[in-house]
Amino acid sequence: MSSEPTRAAAFPVDRHDVELIRGAHPPHWKNPSPDGPYNLVVIGAGPAGLTAARDAASLGAKVALIERGLIGGACINVGCIPSKSIIRTARLYADMRDAEGLGGDPPDHLRVDFQRAMTRMRQIRQRISRADSAASLVSEGIDLYFGEARFAGHDTITVAETTLHFKKALIATGARPALPAIPGLVEAGYLSNETMFDLTECPPRLLVIGGGPLGCETAQAFCLLGAKVILAQSDPMFLPGEERDAAQILSDALAREGVEVRLNTEVVAVRGKGANKLADLRRDGDTTTISVDEIITGVGRSPNVEGLGLEEADVAYDANGIKVDDYLRTSNPQIYAAGDVCLEYKFTHTAEATARIVVRNALFRGRERLSELVVPWCTYTDPEIAHVGLYPLEARRNGIPVKTYTVLMHDVPRAVMDGEEEGFVKIHVREGSDRILGATVVASHAGEMINAVTLAIRSGMGLHALADVIHPSPTQAQGIKMAGDAYRRTRFTSLRRRLAARWLAWSRR
Repeated sequence: MSSEPTRAAAFPVDRHDVELIRGAHPPHWKNPSPDGPYNLVVIGAGPAGLTAARDAASLGAKVALIERGLIGGACINVGCIPSKSIIRTARLYADMRDAEGLGGDPPDHLRVDFQRAMTRMRQIRQRISRADSAASLVSEGIDLYFGEARFAGHDTITVAETTLHFKKALIATGARPALPAIPGLVEAGYLSNETMFDLTECPPRLLVIGGGPLGCETAQAFCLLGAKVILAQSDPMFLPGEERDAAQILSDALAREGVEVRLNTEVVAVRGKGANKLADLRRDGDTTTISVDEIITGVGRSPNVEGLGLEEADVAYDANGIKVDDYLRTSNPQIYAAGDVCLEYKFTHTAEATARIVVRNALFRGRERLSELVVPWCTYTDPEIAHVGLYPLEARRNGIPVKTYTVLMHDVPRAVMDGEEEGFVKIHVREGSDRILGATVVASHAGEMINAVTLAIRSGMGLHALADVIHPSPTQAQGIKMAGDAYRRTRFTSLRRRLAARWLAWSRR
């Protein structure tokens, strides 16, 4: 469910937004009339809610899906789809500027057309949203309700003055941008991922608050699209959860592209001055003031738990979201939760994966566990940073000895051909074995490359077996095979070499 259910509908930017709204929240929609209890009532039509509703309906369940804003949730409307669309355009401009390094001539007068980039984003967003239109969901046998959902008891939900009875319910209301507690920020005005895609002109001067994935992606993209960007991060390094050398590569890339990086820096106050915004930045006790045209916040997300009547249904929650057990059940055994409203890792793919767990556990008495998921993630900067499994520090903290096999991307032939040599492949195994514990990939296509390692971990495939997988040549994913080859070479002990040499000598007789 959207945290601002009427904003997008009230202020469409162009005809693509108008078409998106027609499909994602038809203006004259009439809710159906419930006929007996539902097998499953789903609150929230984001990735988790859509996945659960569709899977349950396809298996013959009677399903109701409730949404107060736009179908698709954050991912389609204000998250993954729009952000990666403008990131792609930003990379195009980066490639044009670097044409000489790729054997071409850079344009004499490179002019960034920001409005065209944003129009393309809205066109793509509207095109992808068609698959999740209201009409499409109804055609799949789902009863679709628009309105504010609220629990009225252990097994009832009200929406638009209608009461729905359920055997099981799923809360999939997602999360919204967290607002940093900075004096004057609200009064001066700011943008978040829910509003920055409404821009039609690139802000000449932009302050991005937060050095997590959203902040880094936003800072790099807007810089490449023509903004003078300052990125303020309160920690001493970007992406504090990632491996330090990965974050350092990104830090260097941002600085090289023109992002003014200010680490160990806290934004302590904001105030408006005419059309400008003045921000006070403090580092090591010293405060400086900068003037910018826009401020974008990217400091995390807060779960949407307000207004749901959770107390009426005896569903426990706190500031971190709805509390669930390993089967994704809430404190009310008839009600489950999935996606950003209850998970630490707030990704579209984890939302969809947990929704599938809920359908199996809630409707078919399954026993699938959240803890058994193998979840990769990726920060879509250039280069991308992707990870799956344990970090070495985590493993050692748990008493697991670790051996790491590293391949630098400048040793991967395809990366050299593509002019994309920054980064590495690191695969961590349990020392003395080939059991893969985790991996970090820093590369232009890290989000694609990490999938092979994720599959290996999920299927119990060791690094030795991963090295035996044949890759088309040349590809950047060969970096993963090269890490496997490095492991295999360590198995050639001196004793094995001597035995092999004796066998080969004997076979020549």
